[in-house]
Amino acid sequence: SSAASSPLRRSALLLPGPAASSPPLFSQKWNPFAVQRRSMFIQTQSTPNPMSLMFYPGKPVMEVGSADFPNARTSMNSALARALFGIDGVTRVFYGSDFVTVTKSDDASWDLLKPEIFAAIMDFYSSGQPLFLDSQTASAMDTAIHEDDSETVAMIKELLETRIRPAVQDDGGDIEYRGFDLDTGIVKLRMQGACSGCPSSSVTLKSGIENMLMHYVPEVKAVEQDMDAEDEEQALTGQNGVS
Repeated sequence: SSAASSPLRRSALLLPGPAASSPPLFSQKWNPFAVQRRSMFIQTQSTPNPMSLMFYPGKPVMEVGSADFPNARTSMNSALARALFGIDGVTRVFYGSDFVTVTKSDDASWDLLKPEIFAAIMDFYSSGQPLFLDSQTASAMDTAIHEDDSETVAMIKELLETRIRPAVQDDGGDIEYRGFDLDTGIVKLRMQGACSGCPSSSVTLKSGIENMLMHYVPEVKAVEQDMDAEDEEQALTGQNGVS
């Protein structure tokens, strides 16, 4: 059902378990979800990137920081990401504090993808598996302030962590601080999740992030996007997270 009254543009799906007293939302003939699974309320929210949707499982996802999986090769350490990449048409996966952003290929349909994504998320949370297969979890270490950081770098990191990162995460993505060149005044950032490949990402980078940093930190002259090999591959192919 669609939560049309929500200002957050979220839609929700209630997956009923066997103990539910109310009638199921789906006919048993074509319900893609096994009835023995526990009830789980999953919400979706659109992002500025039409190729990306945020999925809220109603449970914490990342305790600290975020995790970006730009393609299937990077998902081997996480069972949930691996399962999502197993769905035809999924090209990128991103974990936030309480959401999972899934990016699709241009020719894939959300109407066909969403039931499979709902099922994969529900299967993962009912399995009791850890989010990551080893003890390492992603954390926001890129904006951690170190003793040897200059006052300028410390101010940049604080602004990114307290003012900019929350706004970017609201859109289903994140930013990663990659460095500051004192000679040129250029801050290097990497866009993640829905923000990577988003049509408005360059506007966000320049008009939003650059303007704020330049306003509060006079030493900053510009903000540029720093790309990994996976990001450059996606930019060349026009896909978000081609595996």
